Amino acid sequence: MEILHADFVGSFTNNRQCPQDRRPEYAFIGRSNVGKSSLLNLLSGRKDLARVSKSPGKTQHLNFYLLNREWYLVDLPGYGYAKISKTKRLEWSKMIDRYLSQRQSLCSAFVLLDLSIPPQQIDLDFIDRLGQMQVPFALLFTKADKVKTGHRSRQVQLFEEALLQNWSAMPPYFVTSATSREGRREVLAFIERVNQQYQNYIQP
Repeated sequence: MEILHADFVGSFTNNRQCPQDRRPEYAFIGRSNVGKSSLLNLLSGRKDLARVSKSPGKTQHLNFYLLNREWYLVDLPGYGYAKISKTKRLEWSKMIDRYLSQRQSLCSAFVLLDLSIPPQQIDLDFIDRLGQMQVPFALLFTKADKVKTGHRSRQVQLFEEALLQNWSAMPPYFVTSATSREGRREVLAFIERVNQQYQNYIQP
């Protein structure tokens, strides 16, 4: 898939405000500082699509971007926020859960995981929540450039071993790097396949 257009649509706080045109949507979420903004910029082909910050918690709404005028990339607030109040944390959690569980045009969530560190319980817990809500998802391992090539498969294996304690199989996953651009083509190809399946499903 070649990305020719990438446009910011708007920031929303609930599903009623979000676009209602039934275009397929792909939500990206991960622990704070997992490299989400950099990866979104990589996928879109724009350096400034999502603002990159060293401080966690910059994404506070459901941020919609329209790619190729065909599908939405949805940037969700991260979890594991370090410097926000419990009240704000609860508000974000409810907003995210409502979006993920109620949004009918959501084709897949992408959970971002830092490949350079061991499996984190907060990530495993969030994945379990997706399962409870029956949300289709794939995994995006980020920061692959920080891991020696020979150690990457071991890092993925460690996460798979942790995940399979509650799951029967490993979901689709991709190893990515915003620095080396690794994984971009594979992720976009996956989205293109799901887009086609979605179009076949909604056609009368």
